[in-house]
Amino acid sequence: MKISINGLHKAFESRIRLGIMSALVVNELLDFNALKEYLDVTDGNLASHLKALEKEEFVKVEKSFIGRKPNTTYAITQLGRKAFSDHLNALEKLIKGVSE
Repeated sequence: MKISINGLHKAFESRIRLGIMSALVVNELLDFNALKEYLDVTDGNLASHLKALEKEEFVKVEKSFIGRKPNTTYAITQLGRKAFSDHLNALEKLIKGVSE
């Protein structure tokens, strides 16, 4: 039996990127430290995955200052929300197709 993986987006192959997108779907904004704590990853690991999602235009970045400290927040874009939803739908179809 062949399994179709059409509809799965390469950007979401990483569990960390799946975690980032999942967190941003249910939260309007999250800052870098909240994402890092939520996903239990290193600064460098999180930064590289966020950069990849930003390059795809799936997340938007906003930099500001709180007092004198820099603060970077992330939010999912409409494009990111659609791509992630399509990816989840493709996974669901894949799972249902295998179990039938």
